[in-house]
Amino acid sequence: MPTLTNLVRDHSELTDADLEWLHALVSDWQLLADLSFADLLLWVPLRSADALPADGTSRRARPVPDGDATVPGWVAIAQMRPTTGPTAYPEDLVGKVVRTGRRGLIDVAWRERRIVREGDPEWGSGIPVREESIPVRRGDKVLGVIQRSTNLSSARTPSRLELTYLQSASDLATMICEGTFPAPGEEPNLVRSPRVGDGLMRLDRSGRVTYASPNAQSAYRRLGYPADLVGDALGQVTADLCDTGEPMEEALSVVLSGRAPREVEVESHGSIMQLRTIPLVVGGTRIGAIVLCRDVTELRWRDRELLSKDATIREIHHRVKNNLQTVAALLRLQARRLQIPEGRAALDEAVRRVGSIAIVHETLSHTPDELIDFDDIADRVITMAGEVSTPETKVAPKRTGSFGVLPAEVATPLAMALTELLQNALEHGLTNRFGTLEVVAHRHGEGEPPRARPDTPGWTDRTGAAGRTGGADRAGDADRTGATDQREPGADNGRLVAIVADDGIGLPADFDVEGTTSLGLQIVRTLIVGELGGRLDFRPRPGGGTEVVVDIPLTARQSPRHQPPRPA
Repeated sequence: MPTLTNLVRDHSELTDADLEWLHALVSDWQLLADLSFADLLLWVPLRSADALPADGTSRRARPVPDGDATVPGWVAIAQMRPTTGPTAYPEDLVGKVVRTGRRGLIDVAWRERRIVREGDPEWGSGIPVREESIPVRRGDKVLGVIQRSTNLSSARTPSRLELTYLQSASDLATMICEGTFPAPGEEPNLVRSPRVGDGLMRLDRSGRVTYASPNAQSAYRRLGYPADLVGDALGQVTADLCDTGEPMEEALSVVLSGRAPREVEVESHGSIMQLRTIPLVVGGTRIGAIVLCRDVTELRWRDRELLSKDATIREIHHRVKNNLQTVAALLRLQARRLQIPEGRAALDEAVRRVGSIAIVHETLSHTPDELIDFDDIADRVITMAGEVSTPETKVAPKRTGSFGVLPAEVATPLAMALTELLQNALEHGLTNRFGTLEVVAHRHGEGEPPRARPDTPGWTDRTGAAGRTGGADRAGDADRTGATDQREPGADNGRLVAIVADDGIGLPADFDVEGTTSLGLQIVRTLIVGELGGRLDFRPRPGGGTEVVVDIPLTARQSPRHQPPRPA
């Protein structure tokens, strides 16, 4: 279905400023539809006299001059149905194009720049419909016309509530015709504001309540005001209810007196109410205001519970990080007292493993959810590995590519596995020598094929390489030279591939990751293959050295909180 923006740009000569005005109007015209008990249809003029060929389609042509000129036709760009009464048009009319003369009231309203009402109802669709046309003005320019259609099939003697609604709708229609609604400079209403059915109060020019709907009266009773609101100054009543002895917003009484368009929230006696004030300015004179109210107590309590829960989770991560750092410090002290080199080396490895987990929890303590930008963690792990390498090993590890945002259940084991692989490369591949140690990361999105790394000759992202991994799926696995397995195209969508590459002495001739006795590599294999369901491949690097490919799925490992809904 075409959008309002597309229809305006394709069929009219309205400017961007005009378009913004129409967006602001449409974002708020549910209010007019509900107060009117009527359907609203917004029409804008077509471009030129030949813009509507015989087949009913439109095409671009010369601009329409202004509201005083005859227009070739009209296009409907927006439609709104009431929630307070039956609709007159159950079908969708957006995008409909009509010739001049087919909607007589619209032509008159455009030409004469006034609201036009029809005396007798129309019976074209089998039900009586009363039609009105309201010109939409911005400054001195008429942008279009609102067709207001009221279904009269359920007409009855109106109550005081309905009379108040209709009078308020008439005042708003006049303001639209005069170009004072929506309020110039006011942001479009894009959030959930109070609606007519939530509660409505009508104020006079002095800010006193002339009518309060039953829902509005009930909302104020929950705030602690048991008396009838009619005749009271709403701003003063609300200020007194919310007077807790603490500093209060000075503009509250001014806003709720109907002098300024604004939304506020007030709280009293455990209830929270959202209020929206719409000043009514007709003929340049402020005649009163409409105040809409909505009880948002349960909604705000849920918001506060979520904030409290998020703060608690972040505090837990912070304390876990502190405890892990304490454990690492104790292990470090113990290592300094040991005289046995093997024992000291084992404790140093434990310190590094605990430190990599602490980095993840420190990052989680600063995020509002369980998603982590892993690039920061990877950089810190890489820096830590370089700092603890022996003085004889002249290596400056670096990262290429991006890991992106990962859920916590993936980030923690991946950080620990990355720590082990970096340390293993420094200790066994680059011992007492100069060299290069690099971490290359790449994510495969939906339908994106593996791509070559541009800066290293002969390097390709063999995400399908399995080698002697010991993974669950070994059908079609290749040897450790890096030949890929033969899986169906698209099997790597939603995967993260990380390669730890060095130009050291390379792998031993009899190396087998399944049979290795290295605790670090056993930990890596358990984390990547067992916990994350990924693949691990050790293979010679083109030009010398070793590449370790870590390939893990992402789509199936998302946190349930952020997992996309399943199709029905």
